[in-house]
Amino acid sequence: MSFVSDSQAKTPLLDALREYVNNSHAAFYTPGHKQGQGVSQPLGELLGYGVFRSDLTELPGLDNLSAPENTLRLAQELAAEAFGAEFTWFLVNGSTGGVMAAILATCRTGDKIILPRNVHQSAIAGLILSGAIPIFVNPEYDPLKDIAHSITPSSLADALQQHPDAKAVMMVYPTYDGVCGDVEAIANLAHQHNIPLLVDEAHGPHFTFHPDLPPSALSAGADLTVQSIHKVLSALTQASMLHIRGSRVDRSSVTKALQLVQSSSPSYLLLASLDAARQQMALHGEQLMRRTLQLADEARTRISEIPGLSVLETAYTPGFVAIDRTRLTLTVSRLGLTGFEVDEILYQDSVIAEFPSMEHLTFIISLGNKEDDIVKLVQSLATLAKKYQTASYPVKKTRSLDLVEMPDRYKMPLISPREAFFASTETLPFEQISQRISAELVCPYPPGIPILMPGEMITPITLEYLSTIKAMGGTISGCTDPTLQTLKVVKD
Repeated sequence: MSFVSDSQAKTPLLDALREYVNNSHAAFYTPGHKQGQGVSQPLGELLGYGVFRSDLTELPGLDNLSAPENTLRLAQELAAEAFGAEFTWFLVNGSTGGVMAAILATCRTGDKIILPRNVHQSAIAGLILSGAIPIFVNPEYDPLKDIAHSITPSSLADALQQHPDAKAVMMVYPTYDGVCGDVEAIANLAHQHNIPLLVDEAHGPHFTFHPDLPPSALSAGADLTVQSIHKVLSALTQASMLHIRGSRVDRSSVTKALQLVQSSSPSYLLLASLDAARQQMALHGEQLMRRTLQLADEARTRISEIPGLSVLETAYTPGFVAIDRTRLTLTVSRLGLTGFEVDEILYQDSVIAEFPSMEHLTFIISLGNKEDDIVKLVQSLATLAKKYQTASYPVKKTRSLDLVEMPDRYKMPLISPREAFFASTETLPFEQISQRISAELVCPYPPGIPILMPGEMITPITLEYLSTIKAMGGTISGCTDPTLQTLKVVKD
């Protein structure tokens, strides 16, 4: 950042929590372990008893998450300044709660919202809760690499022309693979129709802090963004933020929506970690990101030299204008292995990726990684590539969910997700559900992108894809039967 105010050195929430920890008192409030005095011994030995002294919730001096007036309010104001927002809310239910709140704050039952089909499952939950009608836009798709990118300005323009009554646009920026679409052009299109651009920026909170990273969504014109501060910065897991700029999203509506989807007993461990992570990035973010980029570039260069492996680079298409260089997506299919198989081999060698897919593995390099991690990753990949190249395995190609082959899929569901969620259902064997309307969310995880959602027609190609994912070792979540032997469908 070019300018950092003196106030960014402050940590009001962390300081208030520290004061509670250092002042002994008789505790007659939750949580029940009373600052660690009653905690289970195995848990205390694993985590250390000290952390439980800070495991507090809303107490005098620690403020109130739903109506902050002092320490939490100041911490959120400092975060807004650091991340380039006009107002910021701290989230303790992860970006999931933030994405749901964004939809609830902008869409009522029956309102249309334009969004890409490769949204996170939290957006589908937001559709179910709000009753909004999704207008799906087909994201740019690379059939050679089998990777979905971002929606394009032209496809959004078409959707807005067909559905001028839409109340909001949502996009994912960056994608799980680090792909960044043209958020500025998309924001301009949304604003021409006087509607807000909501951005699931869960994987992009670091963009603000170094000029060699893609621009943050807010700086490019987004009205609301949700960021997982825990995913690539240093907050504790589940600790996220929601930011807004401008007047297109009503602040009171966001506050009201967050009260529906957030806990009424927030963990101050999570909230204080957001305060500390903000201070760390405001004061040292550019230096930390410079080091992270150096490690990522070293890994990219060295991995690209390994025969049989390739690293995803910017394609410079309308749906792929930049890449987050700290995100490494490797194509491994030329080794004759799936990403799931490579993931298992690397795990046995003590290298753990963020997530596998049929042809790829994705790795996150963040401020917490060290040179030794890069050395270990490169060595393990080189050993694996040498073994399987020498063996001359055939390239394994699997039939994927080819977006190009299914243009009609990326429009409106047959019935709204909310209608399907609350409809009368029946449970059928997997072999009998083709051409029925799904009543469940079906989601290979990670990355948490639904393949089926409530209200959608179940097609043969979808069933083939899910069968392939299971056969390759993927995990299915969201549905009642994760083995996919059965699925709930809407009764005819």
